[in-house]
Amino acid sequence: MQLNFIPVGSFDQIHDAVNTITFRLELISDMCRLNTLNAVKKAGSGHLGSSFSSMDLFVFLYHYYLNLRQVGLESPDRDIFFSSKGHDVPGTYAVLASLGIVSMENLQMIRRFGGLDGHPDTSVAGIEVNTGSLGMGISKGKGISIAKRYLKRQGRVVVLIGDGEFQEGQNFEALQSAVPQEVNNLTVIMDHNKLQSDRYVNRIVDLGDLQAKIETFGWHVVRCDGNSISDLVSTFEQLDRITGKPKFVICDTIKGKGVSFME
Repeated sequence: MQLNFIPVGSFDQIHDAVNTITFRLELISDMCRLNTLNAVKKAGSGHLGSSFSSMDLFVFLYHYYLNLRQVGLESPDRDIFFSSKGHDVPGTYAVLASLGIVSMENLQMIRRFGGLDGHPDTSVAGIEVNTGSLGMGISKGKGISIAKRYLKRQGRVVVLIGDGEFQEGQNFEALQSAVPQEVNNLTVIMDHNKLQSDRYVNRIVDLGDLQAKIETFGWHVVRCDGNSISDLVSTFEQLDRITGKPKFVICDTIKGKGVSFME
């Protein structure tokens, strides 16, 4: 079967031709899903379910919310984003390729010698942090946020975590110390697709009332549809008006979003 990747020029055309933000980002999400599917198909392995549940988040962040396109990857005042659940990196690579940060040739070399790693690695352009060992993302985000404050640098720090990953105890150590340490420039997003690997999260460890738990630590918590671009735009516009505390976004998503039989 011939695999046809959508070239970066087509993404540029969408940016130039489509004025409506939500429609533009929805198109880009679908295009990146196709490139992700092709890359994983070519590799013969890779995590499509979580890549697809996170895809609208990735596209919203990289193509709209983060300042990377304005200030560049080398700026110390850039927004920092990474996914703690690094097995969704095929989706990350596809979005980085849509921006020309990762080449389409490399995208076709996921999980191969000389190609892109199966988990995020900082040797790849656009990858800020090595991840995949679960539960460490909020702690790493805190460290980066504190470093920005110490060095008097601008830029948001945004971390994506998984709901299955939230069973790791280190998450709660990081959550409970963020407010006393005044880590106010940190936003954590949960990809809440209700599944970890191939089983429901609540059949392994039920997370209970997530919003109430996280608010107990003093965080500002909101919930939205993580597969709705319009909901993401409005939610993050509201979040930007919140100051003086870290923020946590519970994004309800569908694992395998975009492919009917995967959903």
